[in-house]
Amino acid sequence: MTVDREQMLRTAAALLTRRPTATMDEVARAAGMGRATLHRHFAGRDALIRALERLGIQEMETALDAARLDEGTADEALRRLVACVEPAAGLLSFLLTENQLFEGEVYDGWARIDARFSALFQRGQEEGVFRIDLSHVWLTDALYGLISSASWSIQDGRVARKDFQHMIVELLLGGVHRSVKR
Repeated sequence: MTVDREQMLRTAAALLTRRPTATMDEVARAAGMGRATLHRHFAGRDALIRALERLGIQEMETALDAARLDEGTADEALRRLVACVEPAAGLLSFLLTENQLFEGEVYDGWARIDARFSALFQRGQEEGVFRIDLSHVWLTDALYGLISSASWSIQDGRVARKDFQHMIVELLLGGVHRSVKR
């Protein structure tokens, strides 16, 4: 039987997003395989997490490319970005809680992603659309938090999946739009 490594990673991500402390045995069961098969692909939890991180970086970079952040206004680009990130939201929310990921070589991948998110907010500030009293770095972190929160709320059945983009964009833009004094 051929094992689809990407499907194995996606199954692990789905389980670990819901249950971050799941054991390798539980991951193997969720993926429909024995622990030995899982260990042939990933020597241990650290190796699995690193593979998930590489997948997460790849998915985020794909979403950033698909969002065409340089086209249109900053708010239009933000709407596209949130829509493009949605399929990877669960994985992103899990990875954001894994402190070990913010060290070493893989840090460069996240730094590239952060820079692209941050550049979008900076552009919006320069266009006069987004508030300038909040740093573009903070707005990037806030967007990550909203993506994670929406993912968790959808997973728990507290909100509908169809509302993912609307919830995030409207809350974020409602808070970052520059208020015009009349």
